[in-house]
Amino acid sequence: MSQFAVILPAAGRSSRFGDSKQKKICSELLGRAVWLRAIEPFINREDVSQMILAIAPEDRELFERRYRANVAFMNIKVIEGGKERSDTIARALEFVDPQCEYIAIHDAARPCLSTELVDAVFAAAREHGAALLAVPIADTIKRVNTDQLTTDTISREGLYLAQTPQVFLRSLLFKAYAQRSRITTKVTDDCQLVEALGHRCAVVEGSPLNIKITKPMDLKLAAAFLPLLDMPNRETPAHPFSDQQAMWNELPRLKPSDLFGS
Repeated sequence: MSQFAVILPAAGRSSRFGDSKQKKICSELLGRAVWLRAIEPFINREDVSQMILAIAPEDRELFERRYRANVAFMNIKVIEGGKERSDTIARALEFVDPQCEYIAIHDAARPCLSTELVDAVFAAAREHGAALLAVPIADTIKRVNTDQLTTDTISREGLYLAQTPQVFLRSLLFKAYAQRSRITTKVTDDCQLVEALGHRCAVVEGSPLNIKITKPMDLKLAAAFLPLLDMPNRETPAHPFSDQQAMWNELPRLKPSDLFGS
């Protein structure tokens, strides 16, 4: 079975979230941090052999103090990301296990991902080499000027809103990042870099529930969406949230350097 590495970029500043005391990925969502919800669909998958969480340098102390048990039990590699999202992913690629044939990148601020969608986008990546979740735009699109006055209406035909995970052949993604300096526009997702190579990405229809937490109101929406998802079975002993005491029992067997890379 092809093996996947999963990268969760979480080094953003959360400037639009509006909470100076806490970043959105650490906000509680039905009893668990947003980033834990985001990584949960990848736990206990036989085709996922590595998980990398890229955080901001200033968040390292918080993660070591607050999430050490979770990181240890789930065997997550925590690294420090860069200033821009693409810098963070480039840094994470340095830590990807060479045995992983595919790399999935999922926003740490998307906590409402279903296992069904993971299955679908992984399968599409195996077939096409690159795949992403996306939803077709249903609303009418207006272009406006700096005065917030409409200038024209844009056809929504063939337009999709990109989501994550975005999944790629390891070799393809490494090549795309090696040539990212050639792109003069701002890079907003990883498919953009792969497309610059001339490689098309397969679109797997995502879900409106797979929202990205941007503002506090999004937490309320996510709390309503989570019960609707086909989440992993929490009753299995191997699940990282089934036995909190077991997480602490595992800690003496692991060194902090194994969990929080430089």
